Order: sequence, then structure tokens, then C-alpha cells
Amino acid sequence: MSKKQLFDSQQLSITIERLCRQLIENHDSFEESVLIGIQPRGSFLAKRLHQRLQDITGKNILLGFLDITFFRDDFRRRSQPIQANRTQIDFVIEDKKVVLIDDVLYTGRTVRAALDAMIAFGRPQKVELLVLIDRKYSRDLPIQADYVGRRVSSLPTDRIVVQLCEQGFAADSIQLVSHDETK
Repeated sequence: MSKKQLFDSQQLSITIERLCRQLIENHDSFEESVLIGIQPRGSFLAKRLHQRLQDITGKNILLGFLDITFFRDDFRRRSQPIQANRTQIDFVIEDKKVVLIDDVLYTGRTVRAALDAMIAFGRPQKVELLVLIDRKYSRDLPIQADYVGRRVSSLPTDRIVVQLCEQGFAADSIQLVSHDETK
């Protein structure tokens, strides 16, 4: 097994800043825009982006968290039940510009489930996707991120390990973990 560091704390901080500036370019005042983190791991990134955006803009930006557990297409296929999280969206997304946030874009199935789950809160004017890591060449569905921290070429056997301070880790670290198939 080999590990490749994709981000350390400083690199992640720079990337968060860039992603925030890109969002500001496209959402101006954020009056018609909302941020929604996909539970569980997208919520940690969403909180960090939300805080930084509010610091930069001085505006109150709506933030919610969306649980997709019962919308997943593999919900009943697993041997172990998936642990559900809590959806926390106390606003209507009708005619809003929604920025869905997740840590890693892999097959696209999580995003598809999030789109299905999100409709319970209204019909958005537009939906954009922001991810920290885009695993290229691995889509099962035609889904593409609008805002990307880093694009990574990886094998299906590889894993992306995201460890953020908000999750209880001492420091931010994002690694690509490859399993040596020759052994």
C-alpha cells in the first residue's frame, strides 16, 4: 500500500480560499444562493467554506446539510445498514441557486441521490456542485463538478482519505491511498 499526500493544511487553506473566490465571482451577493453540504463528509467542508465566505463577504449566507441515506441506489444492497444522518435545511430552496458540497466526487451516485433528496425542499433555480477532490475517469453517471479543489487520476481500487480538523483530526490531510496489486 502506498500513500500520496494531496493536501496538507496549508495547501487546503489556499484551495478553500480559491474556491470561495470562485463562488463569490458567480454568486455576487449570495441573496439568492444557498450552500448545502452532503452528509456526512460534505458537511465539514461546507461549514468551512460557509465560515470563510461570510468572513470575506460580511453577508449572512444560508447553509444546510442534506442526508441522502434513503435516496441511495445501494441502500438495500449492503450487508450492513447505512447509518442515517440528520438533514438540517430550515429554508426553502425554491428558485434559489444551490451549491451542493461534498468532499470527493467519484461515481456520481452520491450526487444523484442528493439531487433526489433535495427536491423535497423545493425546485431550485440552478444547482452547482463543489467538490474538494474530483476522481477523474470513474463516473457511473454523467455528473461533473462546477468547482473543484483538485482533479486526481486514480484506479477503482484506490481510496481518497480526507481528514479535516472539524472531524477531530489534529491537522488537515488528504491522501490518495493505493493498494499494490502485484502482491
